[in-house]
Amino acid sequence: MRNPALQERRNRQILADLVRTYIETGEPVSSRAISKRYEETLSTATIRNVLADLEDGGFLFQPHTSAGRVPTSAAYRFFAQEIASQATLNVDDRKWIQREMSGAKTAGEITERAGHVLAEVSNGLGIIVSPPLGRTVLEHARMWLLPDGRVVVVLISPGGHTRDKILRPSRPFSQTELDATADFLNRHYSGWTLEAIRGDLLQKLATDREQYEGLASSALTLCDPAMLGEGEGSQVHVEGTAQIVGAAEFANQGQLRELLEAIEEKHRLVTVLNACIETPEPVHVQIGVKEIAEAGDNLAIISAPYMRNDFVQGSLGVLGPTRMHYERAMTAVAYVAQLFSEALSKI
Repeated sequence: MRNPALQERRNRQILADLVRTYIETGEPVSSRAISKRYEETLSTATIRNVLADLEDGGFLFQPHTSAGRVPTSAAYRFFAQEIASQATLNVDDRKWIQREMSGAKTAGEITERAGHVLAEVSNGLGIIVSPPLGRTVLEHARMWLLPDGRVVVVLISPGGHTRDKILRPSRPFSQTELDATADFLNRHYSGWTLEAIRGDLLQKLATDREQYEGLASSALTLCDPAMLGEGEGSQVHVEGTAQIVGAAEFANQGQLRELLEAIEEKHRLVTVLNACIETPEPVHVQIGVKEIAEAGDNLAIISAPYMRNDFVQGSLGVLGPTRMHYERAMTAVAYVAQLFSEALSKI
């Protein structure tokens, strides 16, 4: 149910104008500043009453009694969902992003350029998270037996990405068995994700265990995401840390130090950004990111999943101050995710 303070279209428009003005100036916004947009239709007294209603509704607050008003998290959330979500990417940004992303030949180059673009449009961090291990697409598998019985498993993805793990399986393997298992995976499952491979192998064993007992069981053991260490291999590319350091919202050195530690640890970024994959929105906006740091109240994250050959691979997005140009950032994140997906699928 809509907040009573936003029932009237006029109130929603005034709130949107105030949020946009505050984003542009960084200064508390007065009723006089808003009234200049409505000189012929609304009096200053009417606008003051609307602002008072919006403040009572939890969308605005006054830092000082005599000051103008500042948006709350609820106001930013309203703005992102109802105003910025209707925006379209402007022509200049579209051309600039195309120019920045063009010419990249490898997955590493594509990732670096995407991170740079995302950092620029948000004045914050540009983040690209590699897929969870289960969503890794297999192009080729290799396996080697070590003298002490451990097994080296190397999974190669399209574009040359490799993930390797040394396992100590529950039963001994010979090199002949490992070669046969790798050959089985390469012949039957190239282009599949590990999740899909596991599901298909389990189905085969359930319907015809006698035929698939040997190779399927070995493949399940050696390519199970849980066995390989699900969650360990996620790679995070971050651009723009210096811009966060310079943001006025993080003048408190203690909060800034905690935030920088969270960025350095990265696993918290992975958790928050990958959550967008489970949401129905093509672009997910979260105002306030307490999962990252106590200073997260002053942060917003805008994220989108990216694809590769019709499989969701991972997520990318921006992390920046809540006083962010949402229309530009949201449209840019959506477009970068599209170009990133297209570029990866061509490698």
